[in-house]
Amino acid sequence: MTLFLDATDLDGLVGRAELIDAVRAAFLDLAHGLALQPAPHTFPGAGSTQFLPMTATSDRLGLTVVKVMSDAPGNRPAGQPVQRSTVLVLDARTGERLAVLDGEVGTRMRTAAASAVATDALARPDAHVLGLVGAGRLAIEHVHALREVRAIDTVHVWSRSAATLRTFHHALDGLLDVIESPGPRQVTEAADILCTLTPARHPVVSGEWFRPGLHVNAVGAPPRPDHREIDATGMARATVVVDSTATQLAKSGEVLLSIAEGATLPQTFGRELGAVLAGTASGRQLPTDITLFNSVGIALEDLAYAALAIDHARIPDSFGTEPRLSVEVAP
Repeated sequence: MTLFLDATDLDGLVGRAELIDAVRAAFLDLAHGLALQPAPHTFPGAGSTQFLPMTATSDRLGLTVVKVMSDAPGNRPAGQPVQRSTVLVLDARTGERLAVLDGEVGTRMRTAAASAVATDALARPDAHVLGLVGAGRLAIEHVHALREVRAIDTVHVWSRSAATLRTFHHALDGLLDVIESPGPRQVTEAADILCTLTPARHPVVSGEWFRPGLHVNAVGAPPRPDHREIDATGMARATVVVDSTATQLAKSGEVLLSIAEGATLPQTFGRELGAVLAGTASGRQLPTDITLFNSVGIALEDLAYAALAIDHARIPDSFGTEPRLSVEVAP
């Protein structure tokens, strides 16, 4: 039987701490050869829309996922989501269709979970000031996820949108100190951990602003080779760790543009997070190092989320007879 889980079903279904653990395990699987994560290839839709099919297989979990992400900039003027996604989960051995998940909740949570895994591996242990360039739902999720791995007590945040900032304040009211900054430079210079969370085409953060000891999670730019949030100076100054080298060299504007500008080389982006976690590649060596996790997002993260969501959706209720969720089930 196939589970069909929409955004309402998935909201609150998976816990942040367990997802961080699952994403960490998935990166370790990749490093140990227990998972496959091929680089995706984009194909055009109508107008400026692009589609990105993303695939991954976990031998340990016995699952394969196919996630189709659409990137439709033309939706923005109409107030519609620019990015949408759907995740198909298959039995890796038999090919049986196990579940179809709306991608919005899982993408937001697994992206923040990956940043948390990278932060735990790369940020200074005493890091406690978080800087956010961007204040939308992904920024809110990052606050919660990073608080699972570091004692964050202060957030400096910047956004172009006053309405987005109001929502951000409301969502985090009383949780920690929130300081609105006049611009990305002030956020960067105040932070121990910086997260960039904007769909920028041109850099919004300069590497010249990086202070010794900073850790950066570069997250927001869509997987297009002409979009980036961090300039070439930032990529050259930092010890860069990536989710997947092959995917980065195919899809990351931060990577491809910094190489084109002569600031970095392809081998600059050969250090994968899984290898750092496994101890086969170095991460932060000194408290003064600048580290940067360049997160394009990979399907293996979606697989980690989907495996938890399927397990939780099938847990019997307190009477032990029905799934906990009222989900659509098809043969």
